[in-house]
Amino acid sequence: MTEAVESAVPPGVGAIVVGNFPLQSGQWIASHSHPQHQLAWTPRGVLGVAVDDTYWVLPPTRALWLPAGVVHRTGATRDAVLRSLYFEPSRCALDWTEPTPVAVDGLLAHLIHYLYRQDLADDVRLRAEAVVPDLLRPLPTKPIDVPRPTDERVCAVADVLLGDPADTRSLEAHARAVGVSRRTLTRLFVHDTGMSFDRWRTHVRLRAALPLLAEGRPVSQVAHTVGYATPSAFLAAFRRTVGTSPRRYLDGDAALGASDTTVPAPVEDELEPCHSEGP
Repeated sequence: MTEAVESAVPPGVGAIVVGNFPLQSGQWIASHSHPQHQLAWTPRGVLGVAVDDTYWVLPPTRALWLPAGVVHRTGATRDAVLRSLYFEPSRCALDWTEPTPVAVDGLLAHLIHYLYRQDLADDVRLRAEAVVPDLLRPLPTKPIDVPRPTDERVCAVADVLLGDPADTRSLEAHARAVGVSRRTLTRLFVHDTGMSFDRWRTHVRLRAALPLLAEGRPVSQVAHTVGYATPSAFLAAFRRTVGTSPRRYLDGDAALGASDTTVPAPVEDELEPCHSEGP
């Protein structure tokens, strides 16, 4: 994999600089970090942000706080816009040390658009910037991590499931396909990923489901697409793994009608093959 680079952000008069980056379908920004803290957000479409094996899906109702120096990749599988706030650490009151999802309501969205303007007087910009930290509300939901295995036999099974999360074959069937016993594959999966086969497959399915849900597809359709026999089974797995319902996860429980927000740009998740070195 290409070594991550540090991407500098031009300084501004205040503590916050706003960047705007259109992303075409399938475009991913290579691994990089910033000397500033970043709040990654999209006003339209759906973003994906990956930090190691952890992956966040960001519709317009969610943003992701990335502390300075955290190596990450950002992209979209269909057209979107990355509009980021960059915070100078020495002038930022927030000291969150881990990537943190944040709810984006109408007020914060409008403020981000406002700070993107180039015609603001310095004193006006500084007053607007001072409001931003008060609007950043962390969300308690968990990210969905899909650890990449390294053992060739586990990778062979992982590639099949990443390519088709709805594959319903049992662990025993996958074990036969790669020429090992069920017991051996069970042990290899835990050793290689830190998860059982069932838990790893659940994470793959839920990660594949999130962009489809953000697109606005019915839960019943999404559940079937990613391999669940019933919507109730899918919802139970989602709550058990992520800690909340899909609707609350994507809407961020934001106020001002955020739960009624429609995500206009449909997307599909990026499910990388085990051996892929993607950007």
